[in-house]
Amino acid sequence: MQKDDVAGRITAVAEQVLTPQGLELVEVEYKREGRQMVLRLFVDKPGGISLDDCAAVSRELSEILDVEDFIRENYTLEVSSPGLNRPLKKEADYERYAGRLVKVRTFELLADEEGNRRKTFLGDLVGLSDGVVTLTLREGQLARIPLDKIAKANLEFEF
Repeated sequence: MQKDDVAGRITAVAEQVLTPQGLELVEVEYKREGRQMVLRLFVDKPGGISLDDCAAVSRELSEILDVEDFIRENYTLEVSSPGLNRPLKKEADYERYAGRLVKVRTFELLADEEGNRRKTFLGDLVGLSDGVVTLTLREGQLARIPLDKIAKANLEFEF
């Protein structure tokens, strides 16, 4: 089974485990690290996820994966918090984290409202409207970034 197929099936199985517990699947990674395949799930919930939450999800998911047995290679299962620099993956993330500091990287050079072209934008997330993410940049100007131009977006933690 291809990596993308595994990630897709894992997403479906994980959602069945997480949703009843009030947990959210943020991201699934299935990749080779050294000689070993690693299946890594990042999960979250309002107020943050605990180590006990991760352990419970790992146990339950491991049992289901052992029964379904659709991953043919040996792998290590890891369940983790998305961390302080949580990725923004879903449209709802751009609404939920409005007002927070984010870093957005785009696939191509884009201009802010003053015409400065860049691929990395750092600013306070205003929100998402009609498929466009709006940030108030650290320099004060606005940047409007089409969602389909975003390569990666993360919350940024300020010390």
